[in-house]
Amino acid sequence: MSSISFMEKLLNLSADKLGGAVEWQPLESVAKIKHGKDWKNLSAGDVPVYGSGGIMGYVDTYAYNKPTVLIPRKGSITNIFYIESPFWNVDTIYYTEIDDEKIVPKFFYYFIKTIDLLALDTGSGRPSLTQAILNKLQIPIPPLPIQAEIVRILDAFTALSAELTAELTARKKQYNYYRDKLLSFDEGDVEWKTLGEMLHLRAGQHISASNIMPTPCGDYVYPCFGGNGIRGFVNKNSHNGVHLLIGRQGALCGNVQRTKGKFYATEHAVVVTAKGGINIDWAFHLLTYMNLNQYASQSAQPGLAVGKIETLQIPIPPLTEQARIVAILDKFDALTNSITQGLPREIELRQQQYEYYRDLLLSFAKPKELS
Repeated sequence: MSSISFMEKLLNLSADKLGGAVEWQPLESVAKIKHGKDWKNLSAGDVPVYGSGGIMGYVDTYAYNKPTVLIPRKGSITNIFYIESPFWNVDTIYYTEIDDEKIVPKFFYYFIKTIDLLALDTGSGRPSLTQAILNKLQIPIPPLPIQAEIVRILDAFTALSAELTAELTARKKQYNYYRDKLLSFDEGDVEWKTLGEMLHLRAGQHISASNIMPTPCGDYVYPCFGGNGIRGFVNKNSHNGVHLLIGRQGALCGNVQRTKGKFYATEHAVVVTAKGGINIDWAFHLLTYMNLNQYASQSAQPGLAVGKIETLQIPIPPLTEQARIVAILDKFDALTNSITQGLPREIELRQQQYEYYRDLLLSFAKPKELS
């Protein structure tokens, strides 16, 4: 039986089809919630110490060494961890002693991940989850073989996403390596000029937030760019053609984007237009490589001064060489950064697929008294 056909059957499960076998029990009936302890007096070792934010350090002893789900008590209360190896936990995160004769530990983990824990927050400032509230959570208990198959299916999706993420990391390293090689020139190899000589840079224009729509509608069809990307859509354009945009203000100032067609640029973006002798796509890769953020003012609201970056020296190889390098780097850029193609898009689709099937597989009808 294929995993897909079995999954289709799983998606159509009901209490009747399982002979009434899907029970709902309070969490305290399937797992005991245990508090963490201080680790300051423990010796260094290779056992990870978990807090609500993740691993804090390593010690030489463990608090528990069986499959468990860690649920934060304070702080980042949506950070749920599944662990099968020995660990220590501090007092900001609970561990659970799971009754594996009732519930598969990883099934328990996947189901807890579907619960909106923020809705259970009892903290007046810092988010907090109490043991009493968690103990009353209702947990579905289908037959163990069904739980195991659901875990197998969701593990397969998780593994695929992990493989794609690892592939993306490797490709980004490869992209950075080739970009650094292709865009590094010695002083005498090529002609050097200032940015201002080769590119026209000018900040955009202010527009009231009330004139920016979150989605395209009616006449509001022109993307409006601020310092960190698209802010929304407006009913008029300030530019038309092939340009670059450099973020001018904020922590991410110096980021570089390509844009084509009609758009509106606010005063928080610098519009870049190519003059003669430079390929605009070459300029995109070069400016990205230059890390313009390093030239931002060191203030509460970092900003880039157009006059300052116009004086930066850049290499200008022949246009044919620029085009050759662009062809190589564009392929890497699409593979590693594009949200419509390449690995980022594939990862996004797999994550959506995982969430879709997870929600379907873990949606069991509750008895009326629990609804």
